[in-house]
Amino acid sequence: MADGLDKIDRKILRLLQADGRMANADLAQAVNVSAATCHRRTQRLVEAGYIRTVRAVLDPDKVDLGALVVVGVVLDRSTPESFAAFERAAREIPAILDCHLVAGDFDYFLKIRVRDMADFNRLHAAKLIALPSVRQTRTFFVMKNVIDNAPFDI
Repeated sequence: MADGLDKIDRKILRLLQADGRMANADLAQAVNVSAATCHRRTQRLVEAGYIRTVRAVLDPDKVDLGALVVVGVVLDRSTPESFAAFERAAREIPAILDCHLVAGDFDYFLKIRVRDMADFNRLHAAKLIALPSVRQTRTFFVMKNVIDNAPFDI
């Protein structure tokens, strides 16, 4: 796919972002190609890495993880070793949904799901401040999701 994506590929990706469980026959009909062609194109998109995974998006309230917290982290030193150690340790904490190395006042932003403020307080005391090289954290409790995990505009 060195030439990039054509109009049909882009439509397949848009539709699968909206509904990853869409049946191949329905997808083929929506993009106006045969089911076999659609399947081949979708497989090619997967193999080329355009589609990394397909998964269910859970309602956090239904699984008792209603509090969304963003944490800015500053490390005490900026070395490849300290970044690598922090990232390895962060991957071991299931409550951390996203971990992003950023430029600016913080080194990392963490997106965390917990039950409530008390649950976060326990996580913070037991795990977050114990992450390697952490000098400072700044916590932001999300009051309202305005846009959350929007599909890519392709």
